Amino acid sequence: MAHATVEYTANVEDAFDLNALLALIARHMRDEAGGVFPVGGIRVRGIRLDHYVIADGKGPDDAFINIDVKMGVGRSAEFRQTYFDALFAAVRSFLEPMFTQRPLALSMYVEEAEGWKANSIYDRLKKAH
Repeated sequence: MAHATVEYTANVEDAFDLNALLALIARHMRDEAGGVFPVGGIRVRGIRLDHYVIADGKGPDDAFINIDVKMGVGRSAEFRQTYFDALFAAVRSFLEPMFTQRPLALSMYVEEAEGWKANSIYDRLKKAH
């Protein structure tokens, strides 16, 4: 399991390509993790936030993008540090033009989670290979 939720303020919706950002994160989870994240368990989604207050509430161009990642337990601290440093750097590079265009806060939080799930996507993936 590796799930990422990208929350972004409505005032940046036209300032970046959300689908490209989601694809970048999914590709990173598939290709840069060395098989640590099962492909069938990867989920990346974007959520536009229409209601928010940032800082003192007086900067109409203030914006934020936050990425919350949940993954199953068991990855080493070294893996988490190296992998998520690289993911954050890739996202930061992708969004670089926005930092010069407006006040922007970018954050990423990672959580190990235990959960219950049912997933037949694995069956489709097995048939495809």
